[in-house]
Amino acid sequence: MSFQAYLDNIQAKAGKTPADFKAMAAERGFAASEGIAPGVKATQITDGVKPDFGLGHGHEMAIVALLKGKKD
Repeated sequence: MSFQAYLDNIQAKAGKTPADFKAMAAERGFAASEGIAPGVKATQITDGVKPDFGLGHGHEMAIVALLKGKKD
């Protein structure tokens, strides 16, 4: 599955766009415009996403990659 397919599936399941997840991560102190905030671990982000949206691990890690700026 391509990265874009992951993002499309996340949006369909969670009803949130990549920009929504970036904004949410910034509000929670997990990320800034340049990527994940210093000292923040992927597990902190995935633990925050799981209860709110019930996404699987692969989708959660796609959000982490998005926040890291590795994919756009």
